[in-house]
Amino acid sequence: MIAGIETGGTKIVCAVADADAPTEIVETVTIPTSDPETSYLAIRELLGRHEVEAVGLASFGPVDVVPESANYGTVLASPKRGWPGFDQRAALADIVAAPLTVVSDVTGSAIGELRHGAGIGFGSIAYVTVGTGVGVGAIVAGSPVQGLGHPELGHVLVRRHPDDDFAGVCPFHGDCLEGLAAGPAVEARWGSPGSALSGEMLASAVELGAWYVAQLMMTITLSLCPERIILGGGVAKTPGLMRRVRELTAVLLNGYLQDHPAADPDSDFIVPPGLGDRAGVIGALELAAGALAPRG
Repeated sequence: MIAGIETGGTKIVCAVADADAPTEIVETVTIPTSDPETSYLAIRELLGRHEVEAVGLASFGPVDVVPESANYGTVLASPKRGWPGFDQRAALADIVAAPLTVVSDVTGSAIGELRHGAGIGFGSIAYVTVGTGVGVGAIVAGSPVQGLGHPELGHVLVRRHPDDDFAGVCPFHGDCLEGLAAGPAVEARWGSPGSALSGEMLASAVELGAWYVAQLMMTITLSLCPERIILGGGVAKTPGLMRRVRELTAVLLNGYLQDHPAADPDSDFIVPPGLGDRAGVIGALELAAGALAPRG
């Protein structure tokens, strides 16, 4: 058996499956993201019921993804209370004597979508989540983009909307992309989560959110050259947001890439996830399957 763990801003999903069929989950548990000790107690209980040969971890970041590092798997400067410095590899060591492969949560989602979702048939894709935070995972020529760390494009600085004077909520950068467009920013700006907005307030939230997310789409398009961008996360489900992001991406490109599908709001260049909310844990299971020797 293999295990996949996806840790996210609001929930953690842990699943086990056969290595030959990572999408056919045998058992799964979903728990709220709380303190690390409580969260990993539930994970340990699930893994302890199975003979696990390998584990894939798609972790919220920033997280150490350098296998040679002494801190491999450790959560770094996260704003989540109690998590910075938490060694996720050590938390599993005494319950699972199996190889552990670690990537960021959005890289895990990108892997899942590439193999089994909206990225099938492509070699280079980007997965963007706009939810509790903003993150980007990328696969270029079949391989995840990571080196000294993993992409943290949610913290890029963006051009402000002319009508926006909101200070931003990122504890590190204030008005970076995540500080202006993620779920906590939506709630702080409007006094309610995006799912509770309606009427003119919803229309304004969509316009502002799309303005900032479209800048990220443009940045990804110009820098990583993906064949498709998959846009997921709770905020991205806001009615009308996907369409407006496509439109504003084309506006911001301003004719620079005339034959590129990003310049056409009606193209399928920016799409929702094919796996829905399962992309991350499926990607984590794929990581675990890949850690095992090929079966003859």
